[in-house]
Amino acid sequence: MQSNKIKNVLNVITKVLTGIVVAFAVFMMIFTIVSVTTVDKNDRSIFGIKFYIVQTDSMSLSENNKDMDVHFNAGDIILIKNVKNYSELKAGDIIAFLSTNSVSYGETVTHMIREVKRDENGRLLGYVTYGTNTGTDDEALVEPEYVLGAYAGKLPGVGKFFQFLKTTPGYLLCIFVPAAIGQTSLLLIPSGGLALLIGFLLFKKGKL
Repeated sequence: MQSNKIKNVLNVITKVLTGIVVAFAVFMMIFTIVSVTTVDKNDRSIFGIKFYIVQTDSMSLSENNKDMDVHFNAGDIILIKNVKNYSELKAGDIIAFLSTNSVSYGETVTHMIREVKRDENGRLLGYVTYGTNTGTDDEALVEPEYVLGAYAGKLPGVGKFFQFLKTTPGYLLCIFVPAAIGQTSLLLIPSGGLALLIGFLLFKKGKL
């Protein structure tokens, strides 16, 4: 009688733990699908917000910018909101833009505006931008048509996790293994199998 109770308790615990593992695998698949279709995509946004992984420390904390409110590091994900009126952007705003600098041409850069340039008639010409870590101005003036949006916030370190998830060890550890463990429960095979299948297909296509 006692052994049956213990067995029942262990079965319940096993099902609960299996459910948690599979739920984690499914969550990771949803996270991955959303990430690969939105992060670092200039033409994709969620509710008007674009997501980019910071690649350098040009806006990280240093002696040059320690009094500023905004800092972000390589590996953070930054949130960029659409800009409705480029004329409203001003010195001190942080913008994401397609670089026309010789060393980073075509890359997405997120820097602070130092100065707004206008011609003698008041027409907007562009923005002088710089990385606050060093205080060095960017080589090229950022013209309005190259602006992708304005800084709206950050997710510290999340970009590093996303980049790890795109590696073979990351896929195996965060998706494949949890989903495979989920196969031990007959009730959870559909959920675990779905996560495993989608993850495998994305990985094989090189999207993960």
